[in-house]
Amino acid sequence: MLDFTVTFGITIINIFILFLILRAVLFKPVTKFMAERAKKVQDSIDRAARDRMEAKELLDRYEAELKDANIQADKILSQARENAVKEAARIVAQGRAEADEIVARTQKQIEAERCAALARFNTEAAVLVMAAASKLAARDVSGDDNKRYVKMMLEELAACKG
Repeated sequence: MLDFTVTFGITIINIFILFLILRAVLFKPVTKFMAERAKKVQDSIDRAARDRMEAKELLDRYEAELKDANIQADKILSQARENAVKEAARIVAQGRAEADEIVARTQKQIEAERCAALARFNTEAAVLVMAAASKLAARDVSGDDNKRYVKMMLEELAACKG
């Protein structure tokens, strides 16, 4: 039994020495590796959470800027529409004023041409009437008659121009 006790004691001592050797050579490096790996994983998780938060903040900021840009674009479009309507009204009013001016000038020109035509007609009619009257009367029309006819025509012309 002594052999058994000595063998058992030596086996226990061997197991203890093997444990110390394995612990120094294997368990400590593996434990250290596992702790470092766990730390790296935790750091990656923390960094991913920070990145996610930063991305969310950035997304929120960009969405706010986009909303502001849309509001600004709507304001600019609205102002451009208002300006276009005002400009169109101004152009139409200017066109109407020019058209009215052209109509007024044309009416004045037509009236002037009518008066001139009437004057030519009266002159030609007076000449024809005088020629016919002188042939009928077989005499010359006197200077007083000419003056009276000229005065009558001038009065008609003045009435036409006035």
